[in-house]
Amino acid sequence: MAAEVEEEEVEMESTDAASGRPIPFQLQLDKPLPFQISIAEWNPEKDLLAMVTDDSKVVLHRFNWQRLWMISPGKCITSLCWRPDGKVIALGIEDGSILLHDVENGKLLRSIKSHSVAVIYLNWEEDSHAAMEDVDNAFVYEDRTSRFFPPAPRIPRMPGLGAGDAGLMDDYEDTFHEFSTSPGQHFNVLSSGDKDGSICFSIFGIFPIGKINIHQLPIRATLPNRIATLQILNASIQKLALSKNLSQLIVLCFGELVEDFVESKSKSIQRVEHFELQSSSVNRVSSVGLHCFVLKTSIFLDRKNELHQVAQQASSIEDLVEVVRASLSVMSKHWSEAMHSFHEKFDPLSSLIVDHGLFSTPQDEFLSVLFGARTSPPLHQFLANTLGEAGLKRVSKAVDCAGKELHSVIHEHLQPAVEIIGFRIAELRGLSRWRARYRVIGLDEKLIDNATKKAGMLLVQVERFSRILVIVLHLLQNFFNWVLRSIKILMSEPIDQVQSANSELIVVFLKFVLNHDPVGELMDATKTIDVDGEIMERLEELVIFGGYADTKYLERNLLNEFNQMEQCFKEAFLHQFTTVSQKIHCEGLMPLYEFRYSTQFSSPAAPTSIVYYKGNYGSESTNLNNLIDYTCFKVPNESLELTNCIGIMRGFTNAVNPLQKQTHCPEAVLLRVPEAFHCVDLSFYKENQLILLLNEATSTSDSAMRSLIMMVQLDDLCFLPLSREVPEIWAIHCLKASAVDMHLENGKVRYVPDPVSRPLAVSASRGLACVFTSRSHAMVYILDEDEDEDEASGA
Repeated sequence: MAAEVEEEEVEMESTDAASGRPIPFQLQLDKPLPFQISIAEWNPEKDLLAMVTDDSKVVLHRFNWQRLWMISPGKCITSLCWRPDGKVIALGIEDGSILLHDVENGKLLRSIKSHSVAVIYLNWEEDSHAAMEDVDNAFVYEDRTSRFFPPAPRIPRMPGLGAGDAGLMDDYEDTFHEFSTSPGQHFNVLSSGDKDGSICFSIFGIFPIGKINIHQLPIRATLPNRIATLQILNASIQKLALSKNLSQLIVLCFGELVEDFVESKSKSIQRVEHFELQSSSVNRVSSVGLHCFVLKTSIFLDRKNELHQVAQQASSIEDLVEVVRASLSVMSKHWSEAMHSFHEKFDPLSSLIVDHGLFSTPQDEFLSVLFGARTSPPLHQFLANTLGEAGLKRVSKAVDCAGKELHSVIHEHLQPAVEIIGFRIAELRGLSRWRARYRVIGLDEKLIDNATKKAGMLLVQVERFSRILVIVLHLLQNFFNWVLRSIKILMSEPIDQVQSANSELIVVFLKFVLNHDPVGELMDATKTIDVDGEIMERLEELVIFGGYADTKYLERNLLNEFNQMEQCFKEAFLHQFTTVSQKIHCEGLMPLYEFRYSTQFSSPAAPTSIVYYKGNYGSESTNLNNLIDYTCFKVPNESLELTNCIGIMRGFTNAVNPLQKQTHCPEAVLLRVPEAFHCVDLSFYKENQLILLLNEATSTSDSAMRSLIMMVQLDDLCFLPLSREVPEIWAIHCLKASAVDMHLENGKVRYVPDPVSRPLAVSASRGLACVFTSRSHAMVYILDEDEDEDEASGA
């Protein structure tokens, strides 16, 4: 089969060369695949291709088709994108979560739950001017944590799990600080859209900073003879593209466009509900189609330094909160297992006392022996037969091991994490007092102050827990030594090798610890601590004197204190999330095309692409550093009387940007693909070029169906201005009369001997196009740059 393909390719090249057609795309490789591909994206910095299979596996290949790794999240993958530096890959999942994986080994770095339904599209953009501006920027923040603290602790391993049993947990530990604290990390924002029309923004991809729903966005639009407020219902996100300066977001979505407000001839505004359609004077718009609108996200540009600082601290705090949570869970498991062993060995004494018809308690039996009385029959039977020296040593070892593990978790994980949390929240507290810069992004001083106090209280609770743990462990070991001596005396064995016990501590243990677990209570959310009334009065006086409002501190345990601190953090960060979300709004809407015959529609998977190019826009613009947005989309045949058309629009964000000195209308062109072909997929390429993937519409008996890759030079197209004051609100309708026929002989074309299918993945860094054919072959083409240079010199 491979030999036949090569022969067909050679024959095709000869035919194309003889006909004089240019062949700029050179076949790099043609590899059979054991799976079908649904999504493919090239790494922006490296020659790596990430592919998602139909059964939701992620495969990473090098340019030479060497496979690096394959992972299976176990859930349906609906979208994929790369971090701008190419070191992290983001996966959108059907259940609304976003998974972030390390490109080096596929390890799971983070799982984020920002949506409740499938994440349709992801876009990760980095501030392109960060490196230049940071040189002389007086407000650039330096993380000082490393000056005062060693590296932050990792999540401790849960007991009972061997190597590999923790799933992706160990991988998560190895890359714990990859996102917000890695050297040279520039400010970046991950945008994600779901099928219900919600768009979420996350700084570094991990710290949620904003969320909007396009159904709830009132959009002001100028229509013939009136100004209307429009709304998009039942919308599904198709494509997102954040501008390079992070100030605007282009969104393509399918949905129903509804006019809710209209302005009458007398300029009075009349409210029209969805069900109030009786008035004949109301001209209500209700159409289903593809819409392009621009969200103003200038807060990311205007306050990027402040957001960078807060996100760095807050995301690190959230990491450390997970360390504390996991530490408490690990400690609780270790201690509960040790106490289970203890009670499993010592609880039978109560049953033996009842069986012998006595009315005493285990404490009474032990105290009577301690004070010199004879050993009662039930206690004698318990020590000599039920417990025995071997059973006691096993219990003692279990408690000793649990104590060592708890000490290790406290000193290596819990306490360092709480200390760093206290430092970082104190940093945020200092920032919150700079109200002029940080109030606008929702950093509330009062909420941060409260969180700072809770962090301090948690640190004191950790010290309290550590002290109680030492005391309880000492009491237990002292008690075990005494019981061991008692067993040896009963068995008439020497006790020289047994450490002597402190009688007073045995009494304390029997009265306060045997049936009461002070360590376990500090890690039980249902428990409260009993505090002496006199001590409580002194505490209240001290608390009021220190300016605190919390007088119930001693009654809470370690876990309850942690829960209160976590709640304070959530309230503080939620306030910031809400504040930033309210500053994101719609700047402009452009209805592109309509589904005339679709009343109940499901979002079609039409080819679309968005990109930003540097260059001039408008005849009076001379700044080559301007960024012009280009939006390309395939138009369904039912939307126009014309068939097989592709629409290209540019300059939409420039037209709605109030910072532009010159006002320009957006421009567009309608390309008509030859009837012999239909568009399968499309993608923008560097230097104002568009790559099209076309299939033959029909095949003849003489030749098999073919496909082709074609490059269209955007500068050669005649763009026409799109005016809002037109009889139709759909932008493409006004271009029907001026549609441009696309001629294959005038473009850069490469024929493929088999029909192909989506996706088309194009790399701007290496000029690569990856095509997946219907026969499950991956075909990688590389652009012949020499030919472009020859054409330029010839011209």
